[in-house]
Amino acid sequence: MSSSSIEQMRREFHVTPELLARYDQPGPRYTSYPTAPVWNDNFGPGDLEAAHADADRAGSPVSLYFHIPFCTSLCLFCACNVVIQKDKSVALPYLDTLKKEIERVSSGVSRKREVVQFHWGGGTPTYLSPEQLEDLFEFTRARFTFAPDSEIGIEVDPRVTSFQHLEVLRKLNFNRLSMGIQDFHPEVQKTIHRVQPYEMTRDIIVEARRLGFESINVDLIYGLPYQTPERFAATVDQILTLNPDRIALFSYAHVPWLKKQQGSFAVHLPEGSEKFRIFSTGLTKFIEAGYFYIGMDHFARPTDELAVAQKNRTLHRNFQGYTTKAGADLYGMGVSAISSVQDRYAQNPREVPEYSKAVAERGIATMRGYTLTQEDRLRGSVISRLLCHTVIPKAEVSKEFGIDFDQYFAPELQRLASMQQDGLVVLGKDEIQTTWLGRIFIRNLAMIFDPYLEKQRLAERPLFSKTL
Repeated sequence: MSSSSIEQMRREFHVTPELLARYDQPGPRYTSYPTAPVWNDNFGPGDLEAAHADADRAGSPVSLYFHIPFCTSLCLFCACNVVIQKDKSVALPYLDTLKKEIERVSSGVSRKREVVQFHWGGGTPTYLSPEQLEDLFEFTRARFTFAPDSEIGIEVDPRVTSFQHLEVLRKLNFNRLSMGIQDFHPEVQKTIHRVQPYEMTRDIIVEARRLGFESINVDLIYGLPYQTPERFAATVDQILTLNPDRIALFSYAHVPWLKKQQGSFAVHLPEGSEKFRIFSTGLTKFIEAGYFYIGMDHFARPTDELAVAQKNRTLHRNFQGYTTKAGADLYGMGVSAISSVQDRYAQNPREVPEYSKAVAERGIATMRGYTLTQEDRLRGSVISRLLCHTVIPKAEVSKEFGIDFDQYFAPELQRLASMQQDGLVVLGKDEIQTTWLGRIFIRNLAMIFDPYLEKQRLAERPLFSKTL
């Protein structure tokens, strides 16, 4: 990015407390549309099996996701679906159940369809031993056909990941690593119960690069207790010495009504302008270091396929975040895992006993889901274009769905007018284009096109974390 562009970006990032108060509101991350609160319990295993059959007839590419929920200790900031257990023998019956689900799901996937993406998340997948990782992977590979250039990634925790873990993963053709760091400051780490020194993280990354992993992603969180812009700047400087290929700079999701442990440090959280200063400190440093700002909370090297896909308008978004694998049907397996197959979403039970019981009875463990309507497809397409490409070409949407964009979305355009005045968006004759500031508040822009939100705002407690 040129120096003039960076200067323009800096000017746009100077926001008032009033603007922050206006837009720092609860809102979805839009890894799906409609979002999960809209889904219903009437959608069951039979509905997902019908989606599987439709996908097999369509012959679409396959994306797989495995959820390994176990961690040896609880990070207090975490809002993920995890099982805290130091006794690692608990993984044995879970792996048996997961294999049964893999067996059942794979029976409905033609071997002519290639797996183009395979991701392991959690929890901490490297909670499993290297031998267990290899056994589960080989069990899966025997039942699906993997593309030669398949993207195979895993989330690792440097605190429990050994060099032997890395060696086995690389031998199995894993080519992407994603690791949580959050913050390197000792007081922040101690407060959130995640003590992870810089040197420990550096050593894992150095070894991963030596072994030939193609892409390394690191996750940071801003808005954690005791963070300040100055402290976070030091963390970012340390991150830059590690030279990751991608960076996710997530906003801390404070949801104590869902995760009670978060209440322990609520009084020490930076808020409002202070939290925004922490974010903008990281954002500016990453861009000045040569990273491309994808939008929302993601950065990538300009040559990274995420950055290239956004420029080419082929970027996609699913439950793992931004991806280049558009058009693939996602088969999620494991406790709480989510599938997106054809025009249907499905989610497994959130608790291991219920998940295991469902798999034992039928092989598929769907507890809820949703079938998209034509209206959902239209609005989801608009939201996806906005989040992935930062632009909505009106003629493109009109042609795809047989509408007049300006007429169909007249109420939304009227509401976007105030956001244009605030510098978040440019409403052109032919397209809607976000500004640099709009990329930060892009969830707010997407919310304009989401009619389900009005009813969700009437819920007794918030359904989403704040957008900043």
